[in-house]
Amino acid sequence: MISPRLSALALTASLTLTLAACTSGGAGTSSDSGSNSGDPASTSGSGKGAEPPADTALTPDAYQVELDAVGVPVGAALRDIAKARTFKSLSQRVRRAQSAVDSAAERLGPLHPPAEIDTEHTDYLAALRAMDGKLDELGQAVGDRSLCTASSVLARLGKSSEFGGLKEAGADLAGGGDYKGGLIKFTPPKEQNRRLGNGTILASAIRGGRGSLTVKNGTSGDSIVTLVLGKKKAVSVYVRKRSTAKVTNIRDGKYRVYYTSGSDYDRATRGFTHNCVFQRFDDSLSFTTTYTATQIRWSTWTLTLQKMIGGNASTSDVSPDDFPA
Repeated sequence: MISPRLSALALTASLTLTLAACTSGGAGTSSDSGSNSGDPASTSGSGKGAEPPADTALTPDAYQVELDAVGVPVGAALRDIAKARTFKSLSQRVRRAQSAVDSAAERLGPLHPPAEIDTEHTDYLAALRAMDGKLDELGQAVGDRSLCTASSVLARLGKSSEFGGLKEAGADLAGGGDYKGGLIKFTPPKEQNRRLGNGTILASAIRGGRGSLTVKNGTSGDSIVTLVLGKKKAVSVYVRKRSTAKVTNIRDGKYRVYYTSGSDYDRATRGFTHNCVFQRFDDSLSFTTTYTATQIRWSTWTLTLQKMIGGNASTSDVSPDDFPA
């Protein structure tokens, strides 16, 4: 019996979101270039320069320009998360979205909004900063593989209080002065827990032999075991947690064995969306068929996906982007 030391998997999804917020505005301060001969501070002989006027509030139109200027890049960055197809790309896109939200908050922070929406502006700014922190948290979750696909990231974002707070603050801003740039239009996916039937064959490219493989999954997550012959994926089988599955008709050859485990299997991305692990057995499995005058003998193997005392099969981590999906 061969037994390893662990298990798991991951990858993408799609969505639509829109956000709007701000760019630099050209109407922040005003100054009077004229002089007042009766003002001692402005007379040529006073020896004092004129004091700069206090900052004045932006006009509604100028404020809308600012909202639009930050909203476009933020909305685009959030939508781009859904386009990630690899772990590396997913991590990069989450970080880019965080950077866009951070830049939006920095740009809006110094502005003086129209007086009638001063409170709404402050709340919206606070909500942006909270969203920045949430995206940082989601980036870390991708890094530790507790979130493994774009859909799982966006679902977690969509159900968060930070996202809800930003939506609410944007709605209040719009209601306070019809500033449409503060609204976020985004229907997030729901978190799911999809599973396949135990023993489901996901790939069957090289078959037709007498060999067989029995997989015992003693871990706390569902798993997929994949045999690779040369550079081609030969067969993949889905094994539910604490279950056993058998694959037959395996052709003779020397196979590398990979497995992945996790929760919520997404057929579209061919991976688990949460708590994914990717590993490879260090030793290959050889399937051979021997013919004699009176007998035919063939290989049968058993893999146990569980840490075991006395186990004789070591495993190594595999990069998610190098896993044979």
